Amino acid sequence: MIYTTFAQLYDQLFDSEMYENWLKYFQNFKFNKESNVLDLACGSGRFTVQLLEKGYRVEGFDLSEEMLSIADYHARNKGLALNLIQGNMLDLSELEKYDVITCFADSLCYLENIQQIEEVFKQVYEHLLDNGVFLFDVISPFKTDIVYPGYMYNYVDDEQIFVWTSYEGNQEHSVEHDLTFLIKNEAGTYNRLSELHHERTYPIEKYQAALKKAGFKNVTVTSDFGNKEAQKNDERWFFECRK
Repeated sequence: MIYTTFAQLYDQLFDSEMYENWLKYFQNFKFNKESNVLDLACGSGRFTVQLLEKGYRVEGFDLSEEMLSIADYHARNKGLALNLIQGNMLDLSELEKYDVITCFADSLCYLENIQQIEEVFKQVYEHLLDNGVFLFDVISPFKTDIVYPGYMYNYVDDEQIFVWTSYEGNQEHSVEHDLTFLIKNEAGTYNRLSELHHERTYPIEKYQAALKKAGFKNVTVTSDFGNKEAQKNDERWFFECRK
């Protein structure tokens, strides 16, 4: 694949170790391979394709058609057929019901407010089979308020420069990520591709209340990909929610 768009470039540089950790977290639940799995906000599909490679019956769902095209590329590159669905997670009405629904990479933190979080939880609950499981992760207020403000990451090679700078957002527990690629062209100068990403999160108690409102009665919160009990100063929390 020739990396010419922001989505392709971002996918190229995303930390592959994170996908391995999400896969291990998922596999720790020892779901039956016959389970129907929906990967919400699947993005470029790297985690989704990993599940497919392991023999799970999985579909990918994302808002971005461009991301879904990259996911399709990754699946085909492995010789696999992956069913991909374009849509907004605020409305899953056209989907069937699943045994497991996942939503990783703090994708829920890109929603605008707690009301949208509540709506997604409601949609997920309605599209889980009885005894179904919803797995997701979010970044914590500790990360938005303490870790991210002033954060900077730079990557440079012969063909590109990537600059990631994070700032405190205007809303409580929010952050702005300024992401810029400079891509070397045939003339030896650079083409610029930039995006501004906004994330917002909430205390554990707000997520728990929203899950309860949606109907979930059995919720477990952990950190470190399920290996530790959740604490307020963790950077990422993992939720296991059973219908």
